[in-house]
Amino acid sequence: MAMKRLDDRDLITEYLKGNEKAFEVLLMRHKDKIFRFIHLKLRDRVLAEDVFQETFVKIINTLKLGSYNEEGKFLPWAMRIAHNLVIDHFRKASKVRMISESSSSREDFNIFDVLSLTDKNIEQKITYDELEKQMVDLIEFLPATQKEILKMRIFQDMSFKDIAESEDISINTALGRMRYALINLRKLIDKHQLVTDI
Repeated sequence: MAMKRLDDRDLITEYLKGNEKAFEVLLMRHKDKIFRFIHLKLRDRVLAEDVFQETFVKIINTLKLGSYNEEGKFLPWAMRIAHNLVIDHFRKASKVRMISESSSSREDFNIFDVLSLTDKNIEQKITYDELEKQMVDLIEFLPATQKEILKMRIFQDMSFKDIAESEDISINTALGRMRYALINLRKLIDKHQLVTDI
């Protein structure tokens, strides 16, 4: 079977066996989407290229350490790594962007931006990263249709127009599902007593 026909999970397995070509196929498959996601956040091509390189260095190191256990869901996992590195950049540059609740209807809304991105000491950073991980976990408890919409917005950085076309639904339906997903996520956050700014 040609390497390009393998799914992400099989490519990772091959790479961990020492097949460098497998990782090259994986990189070529997802690099445009991941780079576009980073570039949209940073709006600086040179900086985006640096963060993109850093993302794949971290991906390689994590894979080689045997810490990858995403059940084949490589792209959402890689997007989370990229997102965390973008956040780290904003922390270092002190470019803090607070997102108000009214932003939930905006095209550029990202659920992770509701957390206060202020300079943090090591203990606070660990707390923040753990909180973000818990929020990712909570998304899995949402109804399937809402979960998919949220994942497409967060991990794939898709517009509501693209989501609507992908799901074969109207833009209004996509927006409605996103709204209910955020409402239900807020309830889950309250239920699990996560302290956030939403």
